Amino acid sequence: MSVGHIARTFEAAGIATVVIAVKSFETRMKMMATPRVLLTPELVGRPLGDPFDKTGQKSILKQALALLKSASKNGTIQYLD
Repeated sequence: MSVGHIARTFEAAGIATVVIAVKSFETRMKMMATPRVLLTPELVGRPLGDPFDKTGQKSILKQALALLKSASKNGTIQYLD
């Protein structure tokens, strides 16, 4: 839950945020009303994927940055396949 509080605090200070979380936390992310969320199909505890999978991790980070750029309203949730 602290992730949502931190994201909202940063947003209030004018710093845009994207929370990267695993899809199993979808309901919780909606309840926390986080500004922008990227939900990944990865395992709990590994929202960026497997350790040492640089290619996969870069892909997720690039998609998070794209969401940061494209999201036009708070509460935007994007799903990765």
